[in-house]
Amino acid sequence: MNRDDIAAFVAASRGAPRLMGVDLGTKTIGLALSDVGRQIASSLETIRRVKFTPDAGRLAELCGRHQVGGLVIGLPLNMDGSEGPRVQSTRSFVRNLKPILPLPVFFHDERLSSAAVNRMLIEADTSRARRGEVVDKLAAAYILQGFLDVMRGLLEADEDSLAG
Repeated sequence: MNRDDIAAFVAASRGAPRLMGVDLGTKTIGLALSDVGRQIASSLETIRRVKFTPDAGRLAELCGRHQVGGLVIGLPLNMDGSEGPRVQSTRSFVRNLKPILPLPVFFHDERLSSAAVNRMLIEADTSRARRGEVVDKLAAAYILQGFLDVMRGLLEADEDSLAG
């Protein structure tokens, strides 16, 4: 993750106070929202995928309603860090989304996000049916929170280097 890329995304997304995390799956799209201070991510909604146009329309509607300035999209890299077909599909979705929703986008590594969320839900003794209902939006929150933590750490390090 490049410090300059994060700084450019933060600057470009200042038009509105919140960020939205997106966990793009083949059947669903998990969504999460940051607070206006961009410190805490909370799960928002799971969109059942139908076709691109209604999916993108719902995403645009939610971004407008919640004053979203940028999207943090989970990038499903392979465990070795290489890009496979799921990454290509994600990048294609974002490319097609740009004309409909012209917000800045940051791709954040999502490896093991769903596994971590599932493990947490199992430990909380959540039923299999309930896990299926919430895992995608919680994975989006996990991805967004990971980005917010990295972003905050980099920004604080930059402030420290300027002060010192």
